[in-house]
Amino acid sequence: MSGGREQELFKITGQRGPEKDSISLILEGRLAGPWVEELDIFWCKLTGSQRENPVIDLSGVTFIDATGKALLARLWRQGARLLATGCLTRCIVEEITGERAGAE
Repeated sequence: MSGGREQELFKITGQRGPEKDSISLILEGRLAGPWVEELDIFWCKLTGSQRENPVIDLSGVTFIDATGKALLARLWRQGARLLATGCLTRCIVEEITGERAGAE
């Protein structure tokens, strides 16, 4: 029997930013397994103008697996700004960006 850990939810909330057509993606839960693909699908559905200055807020993320980290690295290379507050997520963002992660 499988435990409930695989069934943990992952939530993506798109929130319009102060600049015209900009967007923040607020992530909550575990960025792992099938949820990585869900974030990728959500990202691919964004329009070109929404991808100009996107922010990915990782404040509510509790775990990121290797596949999730690879996706975040790709999104960062495509222009996403990664925000992190917890020790785990700050460390991962620092590894991806090569810079100290600042929480806002």
